[in-house]
Amino acid sequence: MQQLSPTAKVILGFLRLGARTGYEIKSGVEVSTRFFWGASFGQIYPELRRLEGAGLVTSRDESHGARHRRGYELTEAGERALQEWLTSSAARQFDYRDEGLLKLFFGDLLEPDQLLESMRMTQAQFESALAFFRTELEPKARAGEDAGERFPSLALEFGTALLEFIVDWWAAAEDRLSRQQRPTARGGHDSRRSPRVETGMRRP
Repeated sequence: MQQLSPTAKVILGFLRLGARTGYEIKSGVEVSTRFFWGASFGQIYPELRRLEGAGLVTSRDESHGARHRRGYELTEAGERALQEWLTSSAARQFDYRDEGLLKLFFGDLLEPDQLLESMRMTQAQFESALAFFRTELEPKARAGEDAGERFPSLALEFGTALLEFIVDWWAAAEDRLSRQQRPTARGGHDSRRSPRVETGMRRP
């Protein structure tokens, strides 16, 4: 099977769905896959050139006047590579990056009020993302379903459910740790330097 980079996978998929240029691929990514599989202009254009060199895509100059534009499309080899990847049984690698969660992991290095503020900011960011999903992406997904595109909507359903869980989790965690910092019956505070979330791991 043709080895495809992470960026190549999204490029071939969007070209197959009808995108023609690097700009159109990036525009598609921004309202869909970037929430679970991002690609920047700095990745897309070099990868398009690499894919063309590998014979998986072909391009032609589609400039109009001063507007420079290069159109791309899949070759037969590119079609096969995309199909092979889509149907492959290769092991999927779990790769989740969340800076708020990373800060929480190192929360013992912060004062309690600093950690709680960090948690509140992280929750607010996920609430904003969830609102964007509901107000901006869901209407587009419904329009896509009307046009016969079923599976972007299904992927969005997963993303919405995941964000709902994450928002609820951060709210519950922040509430739990806030209560741990409230004054005790004698007017004191929890004796720990900062609240701890159990990770099952010990620092050396």
